[in-house]
Amino acid sequence: MEQTRRNLVKLLSLGAFFPKQTLGAFNSILESLNVDANHNLSNGLLSNISDNKIEELYKKAMVIDGLVIPKGWNQDSFDALAKSGYSGFSTSLLSGNLKSALNNIAEWDNRIKNNSDVLIKATTANDFIRAKKENKTAVLYGFQNATMMEKSIKNLDTLYNAGTRWIQLTYNQRNLLGDGSTERTDCGLSDFGIEAVERMNELGIIIDLSHCGKETTNDGIKFSKTGACFNHTMCESLYKNHPRAKPDSQIKAMADKGGIMGVICLGYMIGPELGTKTTIETYVDHIDHAVKIAGIDHVGVAADFAIQGLQATGATRENWYEPRLTRFKPSYKVQWPPWIPELDKPDRYLQVAKILDKRGYSTGDIEKILGLNWLRYFKETLKS
Repeated sequence: MEQTRRNLVKLLSLGAFFPKQTLGAFNSILESLNVDANHNLSNGLLSNISDNKIEELYKKAMVIDGLVIPKGWNQDSFDALAKSGYSGFSTSLLSGNLKSALNNIAEWDNRIKNNSDVLIKATTANDFIRAKKENKTAVLYGFQNATMMEKSIKNLDTLYNAGTRWIQLTYNQRNLLGDGSTERTDCGLSDFGIEAVERMNELGIIIDLSHCGKETTNDGIKFSKTGACFNHTMCESLYKNHPRAKPDSQIKAMADKGGIMGVICLGYMIGPELGTKTTIETYVDHIDHAVKIAGIDHVGVAADFAIQGLQATGATRENWYEPRLTRFKPSYKVQWPPWIPELDKPDRYLQVAKILDKRGYSTGDIEKILGLNWLRYFKETLKS
């Protein structure tokens, strides 16, 4: 009874989102509902209005995905993009060596040129604003490793001039800059790594620490003059002993310097026993915890797979799961299937927004998490 009364009060408060509806109209609705006999009806009506409100909010929102894997981009990718509501995303390009990196950048330059009615190459925060105004999607180039730097700091200038705007200092393994999250040692940044961070700061290249080892992460936060980010990670407090998770101390240190954490949508990174103990609600639990530690201005969203989702891109036990059992150490806790169903589709962040609304987040805070926090971060870190 009391819950229904609270729901009806909330129903009235939603009138602001429906200016054509008068208070009298809502009173008529209230009078027509018998609280005891129509409990389910009132809850259903509230749910429908709330969902409509969030759907309208989502259409107007700046939606930025912290990490998309664009391997095999095709017409299905464009079709999914049209359904996603994305204003922009950070794309993960080939980082094997400088030649492969520049070739992949050239491929994306051509793709954007040939689809200029849909895509914009992003090098500044203003490109995301323009993309939203023009109903397009901004693409921010970056790499999940620094191996394409090879042995030369000067290669950072070459990559920057080609359009690179973010670089993850290491992947899981050690490279010339530092140790990754599953490396046997945990020695932090090398002298070369610190020199790279300094040059990235000077150029305006975002420093990402998502896959870095703990000490490399600490050093990345410490030595970067601008806020470093975790563009796709999760909270160690909610998923213990996973090498890719970030502890509260690092989440807070990152946020204190102006950084941002993108909460990863990849299901097996969020928790154990997908489909039972780990669901989309668990995903939002990670957002809740990150907001608690970092603050509302320092948390965003990130997929870490194709826009259309893993299942839609043909991931199977044989071609996706089994190879990862040899590629990743057991500490990675790879599961099959690896996805959370509601997140493994183009409108994933609309589903997240609906849960954030039900948990009491304001519309302004939902917009921050969907993309405004990424936009703020880009304004502060990207120089041109």
